Amino acid sequence: MNGSGNGNGKLHGAVVAVAGAGGPAGRATLLRLAEAGAVVIASDADPARLAEAVDAARYAHGGATITGDTVDLLDLDATKAWAEQTEKEFGRVDGLVHLVGGWRGSKTFTDTDLADWTFLEKLLVRTVQHTSLAFHDGLLRSDRGRYVLISQSGAHKPVANNAAYNAGKAAAEAWTLAMADSFRKAGGDEGPGAAAAILVIKALVHEAMRAERPNAKFAGFTDVTELAEAIAGVWERPAIDVNGQRLWLTPQP
Repeated sequence: MNGSGNGNGKLHGAVVAVAGAGGPAGRATLLRLAEAGAVVIASDADPARLAEAVDAARYAHGGATITGDTVDLLDLDATKAWAEQTEKEFGRVDGLVHLVGGWRGSKTFTDTDLADWTFLEKLLVRTVQHTSLAFHDGLLRSDRGRYVLISQSGAHKPVANNAAYNAGKAAAEAWTLAMADSFRKAGGDEGPGAAAAILVIKALVHEAMRAERPNAKFAGFTDVTELAEAIAGVWERPAIDVNGQRLWLTPQP
């Protein structure tokens, strides 16, 4: 199970939920967390993709505990029920990795379709609101609670044709930083016991993309395996060092 020799790190025995686990980044993250000895609770809106991701991680790490739940993260009560059930079943919850994403853009700023904002606000902001509210108290009860948001550099340097997407990512970051402040206040003089951190990328790349475009440079892109490694690394650092921090995986604009 711990093929990398990292099984005795901070993630060993940790119970970590992964929202949006069915895509390439989710698959890489499930594999990395399982490799580190974590109990992994995966969710995705697509049951078929979720089952494939869970099966792949189980196959790679035969001794790992990896479960899959189809959760509607646009439903706050359903998200809270997922968090409560996770903590009840496994006795603790030590992390929530938020990988839910989506993109819509336009040719120019004035071509922006506000229907795209309606769509992206749900995916990029509402799901973050729900997972953070649902898991906040459980992460505080943990001795190694971590909330990890994946964001994008456009939140810091918006561009004309990505107004809705950039604004959604910026709002998700602000919400996560407010959660971090809650953790800071709960920790008092001793510092936060839990942490909310943001990993910032430009874009992701994975093996299938490279196979489709063998001559592409993918400059500034982060490989999904590198992202998974960075996610795992959030647990290896003290809460006070990562709480409320943006951890850049691409050059800062």
